[in-house]
Amino acid sequence: MKSKNLSPLKMFMAMAAGHRPKFHFADWKDGFPAWQAAARPEVLATLGRWPERVAPEAHLVAEWEDRGIRKRRYLLDVAPHISASLQVNLPGKDTGPWPALLCWHGHGAHGKDPVMGNATSAAIRQNIVDHNYDYGHQMAGKGFLTYAIDWIGCGERNDNHKPHFFHHNHGRDWCNLYYLHATMLGMTSLSINLAHGRAATDFVSTLPEADASNLGVMGLSGGGTMTLWTALTDSRFRAAEIICYSDLWELFGIRDMNYCGMQVAPGLYSLVDLPDLQGLLAPLPLLVDIGAGDSCFHVDNATECFRQVQAIYQASGHPENIERDLFPGEHGWGGNLSEAFFTKHLGGGASPSR
Repeated sequence: MKSKNLSPLKMFMAMAAGHRPKFHFADWKDGFPAWQAAARPEVLATLGRWPERVAPEAHLVAEWEDRGIRKRRYLLDVAPHISASLQVNLPGKDTGPWPALLCWHGHGAHGKDPVMGNATSAAIRQNIVDHNYDYGHQMAGKGFLTYAIDWIGCGERNDNHKPHFFHHNHGRDWCNLYYLHATMLGMTSLSINLAHGRAATDFVSTLPEADASNLGVMGLSGGGTMTLWTALTDSRFRAAEIICYSDLWELFGIRDMNYCGMQVAPGLYSLVDLPDLQGLLAPLPLLVDIGAGDSCFHVDNATECFRQVQAIYQASGHPENIERDLFPGEHGWGGNLSEAFFTKHLGGGASPSR
């Protein structure tokens, strides 16, 4: 008798092993322009409905200096029924305007704080050391205005934290719970977070210190997810750095279960794999960081992902617009090419006066 499988996970792994997405670029015969034109609208449709835009009603709460970087905290409305805390890091003492970088954080307990260099506790300081995580602080020190908000479920918008104190998730990941809520309403966590990031960008673009014509976006891990989708859905961004978010969904997603509700959309893998999704950015200038010792997105899979994205950029006619920072480290920011990359594509980048 043929052996029977009672494992649902093995079922999904077998389904993924034989799966070819509809718009897998390697299978496409009609060239890059036709592929991008056909794939992009179907991919974007998976995001579902977006929250409505609202007036920001922004309030400057505090401004301080931290190791030569001027920092501001704002509270602003980002969609109906929800606000966010926005941190803006300003380079040195000059007035700008500076090219601006939206810095998305990855998964973790601290949200945007380590990214923006708010090393206010031993745990955050260690988080920064472990992942070279304070790119929002470091890049401000290199002459870029940087800004960040928390995704829903992280940092100050984690419902377990003060002042919310909701604990009836019983330890379950808020990302997955919010994804369930969002899809019930015809939305996704991605569309909600992207709308909130867009609202923050709308506001930052009004600041006299920001050069709104030269915007970039960068992020680590789950922040790489947000970087990818931000650049894909907002044409104001002129360059993107995806940090340690390169892999294949068959492997890191379905086999390893190394993803959550804030990274996915209904039917997305039926259309594209992750390299195809990244390739839809072409010809947008793209820097990809890969850690040779990354235990989250293994270098073998990350390198194959990059190879496929590189082939898409080659087919787009702009192979010069994709770069790789392969660094000898764990899951984190390589930081070796970022200043030169964003300076090349956005301008600025000179170390600010102190």
